[in-house]
Amino acid sequence: MTYKKPIPMPQGESDFYWEKAKAGELWLRYCNTCDDAYFYPTDICRNLDCSNPRDTGWRKASGKATLFTYGIVHRAPHPGFVDDVPYVTAIVELEEGPKMPTNIVIDNPSSDNLKIGMDLEVVFEDITEEIALPKFKPI
Repeated sequence: MTYKKPIPMPQGESDFYWEKAKAGELWLRYCNTCDDAYFYPTDICRNLDCSNPRDTGWRKASGKATLFTYGIVHRAPHPGFVDDVPYVTAIVELEEGPKMPTNIVIDNPSSDNLKIGMDLEVVFEDITEEIALPKFKPI
């Protein structure tokens, strides 16, 4: 089966992130000066007050998160999503602090089985030979 949805395009500063996701690991950029993890993976710290914004590296994330907010999609925004509705788009707060957009993997999504603050863990969906998407499921 061919993946029919938009596919992320890895770029130089995010290549490591996508390589690790394909290996089933979630990694975050980390500012050594601010002592802060952040998402989306860029080479420059997002803190505008950072005194050394290029002093960044990578750290493996725990893969644990809580549900910060979500929406249940009932009308596909793209033909590739037609077979998925209803599905959950969400922002999760990672245990390390950053918030990350993602999908929640859950049967029969509804407000009865999705709760803000619920515990989640990362899972990966292989979509191509090079790309695996991090998604989250309830623990």
